[in-house]
Amino acid sequence: MASVQELLNSSETTGVWNLVPDRSTVGFRAKSMWGAMPVKGRFSEISGDGQVTGSGAVFGRVDIRAASLRTGIKKRDADLMAADFFDVEKFPDISVVVTGAEPTGPDTATLRADLTVKDVTRPIELPATVKRLDDGSIQVTATTTVDRTDFGVTGNMLGMVGKTVKAFGDLVFIRAKE
Repeated sequence: MASVQELLNSSETTGVWNLVPDRSTVGFRAKSMWGAMPVKGRFSEISGDGQVTGSGAVFGRVDIRAASLRTGIKKRDADLMAADFFDVEKFPDISVVVTGAEPTGPDTATLRADLTVKDVTRPIELPATVKRLDDGSIQVTATTTVDRTDFGVTGNMLGMVGKTVKAFGDLVFIRAKE
């Protein structure tokens, strides 16, 4: 298997790569009930693409439809769509824009990105594992912890929702046909 460094510098991977939504997952995990019970959620509507330049540079974008969030409890989902959380009527999309990658090991890299939630953009680092799959697609798995209040997601439901959220993505990209 090629290393991340080799993938970033190979003519075989140079070009545009499209996200495969039905093979990809974006979600979060947060502590609730004063830390006693985790809340997990997944977004079912995601899209995106990326580009590898062949000279070690990479950039891309993943767009997440905020209203596609599901936690398994309809009332909680409705609360998370409201103004003090995601305010999906006013801010329908969440975006992650990758601006660069720094290989950190044979199959790992740190992705530099800008996360935008509710029109608030903050730089983040995404430690990621990168794999070339047998069908030629690329799988990128990344996790980061964010303070949701930095993005105006301030609801707390009687103090039951923690400030930090672990966000994750397990994304599969296929090379676009030329």
